[in-house]
Amino acid sequence: QEWGAKQGPPHYEIPGPQSFAVPKKEINMVPDMGKWKRSQAYADYMGFILTLNEGVKGKKLTCEYKVSEVTVEMLKLVALLDKLDRWIDETPPVDQPSRFGNKAFRIWYAKLEQEAENLVSPIIPDELKAAIPEVSVYLKEAVGNSIRIDYGTGHEAAFAAFLCCLCKIGVLRVDDQLSIVFKVFNRYLQVMRKLQKTYRMEPAGSQGVWGLDDFQFLPFIWGSSQLVDHPTLEPRHFVDEKSVNENHSDYMFLDCIRFINEMKTGPFAEHSNQLWNISAVPTWSKVNQGLIRMYKAECLEKFPVIQHFKFGSLLSIQPVKP
Repeated sequence: QEWGAKQGPPHYEIPGPQSFAVPKKEINMVPDMGKWKRSQAYADYMGFILTLNEGVKGKKLTCEYKVSEVTVEMLKLVALLDKLDRWIDETPPVDQPSRFGNKAFRIWYAKLEQEAENLVSPIIPDELKAAIPEVSVYLKEAVGNSIRIDYGTGHEAAFAAFLCCLCKIGVLRVDDQLSIVFKVFNRYLQVMRKLQKTYRMEPAGSQGVWGLDDFQFLPFIWGSSQLVDHPTLEPRHFVDEKSVNENHSDYMFLDCIRFINEMKTGPFAEHSNQLWNISAVPTWSKVNQGLIRMYKAECLEKFPVIQHFKFGSLLSIQPVKP
């Protein structure tokens, strides 16, 4: 079921124009989880994550891409994320008694909910406009929950699903791995950090100090892949602030660590115990493999995360075709 990039990117079948569907929840009870793990959506989603993982291996964020890789669609996606960022500036936090979960987030979110289809529209070619209602759902799901004012790995997964859907309809190409991760996903990450900081968002379904991170997971996977076979940086270096500060603009993993150091006080081993343990793993490729296993177990196989995932025609709940 899982293809590495060695077999080349997946050949997605694009539904005919009539058959797009607004995604909806399908995993309503714990026993439904088997349906998810056997689904085409799970195979496609995990395959997408692993293809990107393979594509960024050993590459810096600042590496030169082929110009052809940064397509007009990529630039439009970055412009969409820039707009979400500007909306944060236009929606300052309100004065309220509780420190966490600033209610101004709901105003910001209402704007996205209202505008999502218009934001996605310029990215989608005319002959595929029927896909907009389906694809834009994943964008709305990707920025946190406006009732609880929280954000977690399920929201992050919705953004990866959004990108996966854009690949499936041919707007992005899976061979543009570098710019999908470094340009688009990395910009998304910056906007999410700004949301988390500005509105003091709660971690969704947090495992506290036992989770990998309060909010993200994918940049640790892809970020550890970037560092595979690095000549000098080893996993033990990411708990050293000097190494992090000198290299965070080149490596996603270290940029995540920098953000944690900025947001948390006290000894690293106490506030980020899982990461502290990971720093003892000898090689980045071992870290990368371990994180992929952990992602499946801690995120994709956890009912509280997956119950919110939505399925349509592009990411289908139907079982994988044999």
